[in-house]
Amino acid sequence: MAPFRGLFLLTYFWLRQWVHTAALAAYEFSRNGLILTCLLWLGASGCASNPYTARSQLLIIPESYEIQMGEQAYAHVLEDPKITISTDPREVEPVQRVAKRIIAAAKVSKYAERAKKFAWEVTVIKDDKTKNAWALPGGKIAVYTGIFPVAKNEAGLAAVLGHEVVHALARHGAERMSQGLVAQFGLQAASILLSTGGGLGPQMNRVVMQALGLGAQVGILLPFSRSHESEADYVGLLLAAQAGYDPREAIRLWQRMAAASEGQPPEFLSTHPSHETRIQNLQRWMPEALAIYNRVEHAPVADLPTVTPSPSQEHPSPPSESH
Repeated sequence: MAPFRGLFLLTYFWLRQWVHTAALAAYEFSRNGLILTCLLWLGASGCASNPYTARSQLLIIPESYEIQMGEQAYAHVLEDPKITISTDPREVEPVQRVAKRIIAAAKVSKYAERAKKFAWEVTVIKDDKTKNAWALPGGKIAVYTGIFPVAKNEAGLAAVLGHEVVHALARHGAERMSQGLVAQFGLQAASILLSTGGGLGPQMNRVVMQALGLGAQVGILLPFSRSHESEADYVGLLLAAQAGYDPREAIRLWQRMAAASEGQPPEFLSTHPSHETRIQNLQRWMPEALAIYNRVEHAPVADLPTVTPSPSQEHPSPPSESH
């Protein structure tokens, strides 16, 4: 699985152009100190807290705009001529079954208000080579058939969908974009300082800005992304349990994922926890999830259909960054 590749790459590049324009405007006003004022205003006006973890979130992207971007990205993917939408009942019905239960669990969760407002849609994409699934703001879900061998059964698929749905419900995409806005403004301010009063030559300016870019990525953006992943793992585990699926299957899912992976970058330079860290976290959260699972009606669980990738099958790009 490529967990939440649903931070929608398409809209990231769309927003990046807007950020670039805003940064240029900030440059013009820099002599009056308005960049600092802008950053302080953004921080003060866009704070929220995750209802499950109490983690503070910077959210300066309006939710209506976020949902609009999710809907447009979803439509863009489905209209892509390289995408084949499955109509095979053997593939579609188990996905619809699991998604229905996960959505129902979301509607009684701490995200209930948002979950009830989403116009949920679920699509199965026939791509037996792509181990992926995602959920976009507004409740637009896609599952690639290539995830079936790793998910193995409906309980494993519930772990996948619980994780992805939480990314959308917790507004991780909007938070990621908000962080990007602030990072862009911060780096722009540093660039102004170096070019006007730092006493450094052009070559040193480039070196320092490259270091700041890495610093912003490793020190701010990537750790938050790992926080998003861990948060989605935790709350997704609870949602799957509330939906009636054995949460212990999530551990087996990630064990299969680790076996299927060809290697990962070091965790410090990755936007995701390592498989080992993920499994350890799931084991730590398991008593809470099992307590929920034991209180609800258990869902019937069937194996997912077998898929055999065709050598000629292409890899359509998911609508988000490699997350």
